[in-house]
Amino acid sequence: MRQGRSDAFDRFVTNRWPALLHLARLLTGGDRHRAEDLLQEALVKLWFAWPRVADQAPEAYVRKILARAAARSARRRWWGEQPTDPLDRLPDPPEPADETAAVDERTRLEAMLAQLPARQRAAVVLRYYQDLPEQQVAEVLGCPVGTARSLTARGVGRLRRLMAETAEPVSSSAE
Repeated sequence: MRQGRSDAFDRFVTNRWPALLHLARLLTGGDRHRAEDLLQEALVKLWFAWPRVADQAPEAYVRKILARAAARSARRRWWGEQPTDPLDRLPDPPEPADETAAVDERTRLEAMLAQLPARQRAAVVLRYYQDLPEQQVAEVLGCPVGTARSLTARGVGRLRRLMAETAEPVSSSAE
């Protein structure tokens, strides 16, 4: 019995890890390390609930855990390691020279998502990236449907303003 539980859980994690990690990264504002920690914590909780949720909707359960944990962690101050000297920081990796416009736009959008408050970011990501209906977004966030709609609308509105502010002007003169 225990081996079957372990095998099914392992298959679920193996199959869904990339998508869940991407969701966690979006929910944490693009911080890959926080996203990995968040996802690992969520999967530990899933492991203990696996007998109850394995035959129902384990991905929905993990999504709910991720969204709530991301909102909680955004409210807490992080006391982790911080460089004391700017020279101690690792250099940023070089950007690949052959990136396409779509990748640039997605990167820009993810940077804008990181600027949203945690609950608005979670609502926007769940509604438009995960393509969940408003009712499910509200359930995941643990709030009424009207609040979920409001969070989503405010988040999208703020994203539009941020995108407009950072839009690169097109030069009309040829050089």
